[in-house]
Amino acid sequence: MNGKLVTKLGFEKKAVALALAAATQRERAGLGRQEILEELRAVQENPGAFLSGGVYADLAAELTNQRAKADARRGAELRSTPLPYRVWGEDLIEPGAREQMDAAMVLPISRAGALMPDAHVGYGLPIGGVLAAEDAVIPYGVGVDIGCSMRLSVLPLNPDALGTDEARRLLLKHTRFGAGVGFEKRDREDHEVLHESTWREQPLLRHLHDKAAEQIGTSGSGNHFAEFGTLTLTQPDLGLEAGEYLAILSHSGSRGFGAQVANHYTKVAQALHPNLDPAVRKLAWLPLGTEDGEGYWQAMNLAGRYALANHELIHRRLARALNVDPLATVSNSHNLAWRQRVGEHDLIVHRKGATPAERGQLGLIPGSMADPGFVVRGLGNPEALASASHGAGRQMGRKAAANTLAKKDVQAYLSERGVTLIGGGIDEAPQAYKRIEHVIARQSDLVDVVAQFTPRVVRMDTGSEDV
Repeated sequence: MNGKLVTKLGFEKKAVALALAAATQRERAGLGRQEILEELRAVQENPGAFLSGGVYADLAAELTNQRAKADARRGAELRSTPLPYRVWGEDLIEPGAREQMDAAMVLPISRAGALMPDAHVGYGLPIGGVLAAEDAVIPYGVGVDIGCSMRLSVLPLNPDALGTDEARRLLLKHTRFGAGVGFEKRDREDHEVLHESTWREQPLLRHLHDKAAEQIGTSGSGNHFAEFGTLTLTQPDLGLEAGEYLAILSHSGSRGFGAQVANHYTKVAQALHPNLDPAVRKLAWLPLGTEDGEGYWQAMNLAGRYALANHELIHRRLARALNVDPLATVSNSHNLAWRQRVGEHDLIVHRKGATPAERGQLGLIPGSMADPGFVVRGLGNPEALASASHGAGRQMGRKAAANTLAKKDVQAYLSERGVTLIGGGIDEAPQAYKRIEHVIARQSDLVDVVAQFTPRVVRMDTGSEDV
């Protein structure tokens, strides 16, 4: 067996070497040339049948990768009209978000979608958009802050047990916010996520490991927060009796690590689809089963685990400072893609600013810096792809908020609700957000409300201008 024979079969580039290596193994096993050539033709005709293992698995994977890239370069034909999808809270949603969702639903890989009541314009898929795709993942369908998530810790303390000044001191000491910010090295804590072998499996991840280690246990800018407040249970749940409890609520993501993964693989996806219509260019996708698609999937899930680790450390620091162990915790991610059964098909469900809400699944839907948040239990609504909103959702862009809202009005809003704010820019003012009560009311068929969290002392990044 030689390279000329393999090339005559139509193998190209790396596949030639892999085919020769496999053929050599088969020759050593006693097969003749004709038998080996027939096997190679079979792999060529249906590589998917050989992906699960065996001597031809590497060749099959390379052929699958080559074909996916060739299909992408030829350009994918968009649907003439968007696939139908349900919208919750249509009266709350700006036209631009609908237009973005419509664009996502003409992609050839799209199979189903939904739009949550907190939806607003984002990059690619709208914030609050849920999109099911077949055998593909869209980096901008997940978002730049991969794994952005929520965590609640219910403490064995009465809300009055922690005064405002002490709560403020603890948040200043044990949390960090802002782009590029981390704890001083002497105060940095470790976490098992930093020691996963996955970091060594891609050059990009190896390169980003040190940045991730520097920023572990911290939060970014924008709408990320850590806050003390009151959790109110009107009836027993979460393993707790009805009543009021001191609680910690945080919103954080995967920091600079996740952002660089998102930017890297978005460029890879766009390069893979040079002929994609400019209207959907930010929705360029990576076929799963290819090196790039599997590389993003691996990095995305690592970023999701890293984001949850940041929350764990934030809550661990604060609970330790109070010398207590939480009675209950709830957490969820809302910027990820999941493998999910949808009808009769296994699809990739992207939730970009949407909370997973399978039947019985607990989740967290926060309001603004001065408005309540809610612990919810999913109802598994199939039309929403078992999803719910991830917050109140913006009704005013950051620039518009910074340019039009008066600081005195924001401060009055905080004062009326008894909220003490540390940092927090006017671009994150409560008035820039939809009313969380309206958003919750429009998804009663998606989730049941379990408990309410009322913020008292809130820490955020400074933002465009301090409130």
